[in-house]
Amino acid sequence: MQTTSISIHSIKGRGAASAIAHRYTKDEREGFDDGWEGLDQAAQEQGEKLPIATQVHFEDVKSVITRNDSPDIFFDASINPYRGCEHGCVYCFARPTHSYLNLSPGLDFETQIIAKRNIADVLRGELAKKWYAPKLLNIGSATDCYQPVERELRLTRSVIDVLGQARHPYSLLSKSSGVERDIDLIAAHAHSKRAAVYISITTLDPHLARIMEPRAAAPHRRLRTVFDEVLTDQMRRIAPHGGNADVGTGFSKVDGQQLRVAVGHVQQVHVTRFGYVVVDGGFTGAGFAA
Repeated sequence: MQTTSISIHSIKGRGAASAIAHRYTKDEREGFDDGWEGLDQAAQEQGEKLPIATQVHFEDVKSVITRNDSPDIFFDASINPYRGCEHGCVYCFARPTHSYLNLSPGLDFETQIIAKRNIADVLRGELAKKWYAPKLLNIGSATDCYQPVERELRLTRSVIDVLGQARHPYSLLSKSSGVERDIDLIAAHAHSKRAAVYISITTLDPHLARIMEPRAAAPHRRLRTVFDEVLTDQMRRIAPHGGNADVGTGFSKVDGQQLRVAVGHVQQVHVTRFGYVVVDGGFTGAGFAA
């Protein structure tokens, strides 16, 4: 039987340790020692791997709204400003999608980011079509819409701006505190019950989070986003006027004590919904509370 060796040396700041071949790969490559010493070899001898820089590639897309008919999720349409995600979550279900780009679902997924630079213009055109029927749009369902490159590119903000101008309902899902930057737009939309923000928190253990989600915001920082004075004040300010800006928290891989602590925290602020998914061995349970 053929055996496969997997490197045990992690790369600082990355979830994957190698550029594993994707499902459509026709050629297979394997490194070997050719006798030429270099920095890479020296680093490997020390049990370390050199850091890998993130590269952003720009893409001009023809469409931006993706539709699904899954009974397991609450939205039928979604928008993802980026392909690939620098957060590098080891469990990310979207990793295999990089195979369609002839890129690895391993390191490439978190180091080769595709940015849809014309997303705002294309979205504006799709919303203006006569046959378009407005439905809730989720932003960031596959890759995080507030991953690090969003700080500079501001593609997610441009999407929110277009949806606001069209008075179109939307929800945001993120593991980042970057959503705080756009609270001015989000709160304005919430007056008409068009905005929902969901902050995903997978564990309260910072050490475990650093392993599972090496470049996502730390658990305490995500909690602070939920409890942030600016954010919660905006929520409380619009609530008396019929606003419904949700801040949701999704937890997985947490024990019962962590879940109770989390629930106690979110009850202190204007969090209208709290969801969780519990996975334990062969049993999976889910809950959602208002």
